[in-house]
Amino acid sequence: MLIVTTENIAGHRVVEVRGQVFGVVVRSRGLAGNLMAGLRSLIGGEITEYTQLLEEARRHAIDRMVKNAHQMGGNAVVMMRFDSSEMGQTMSEIVAYGTAVVVERVPPAA
Repeated sequence: MLIVTTENIAGHRVVEVRGQVFGVVVRSRGLAGNLMAGLRSLIGGEITEYTQLLEEARRHAIDRMVKNAHQMGGNAVVMMRFDSSEMGQTMSEIVAYGTAVVVERVPPAA
């Protein structure tokens, strides 16, 4: 599945728009992650526990969006974006969204 943040895909033509697709993930850091992150925040620098959590959540959100696009009959997602928010003090919501489309390759000009 092609996933792009642009409206068009080079070398392809959109032949059908299937509609909006999204994938939502809500993650909690857990007690151990919160303790380690709290200690690291005292020192400063990157909090790797949170970075790993968000990277994994984004991958899962994309996977769910792709599954949704497949179910709608799309073979690509254009204008893909992420959104995130905090729920309470320990949970993060990550949303991947875009437009499911059917694309076909455009033959190169001779």
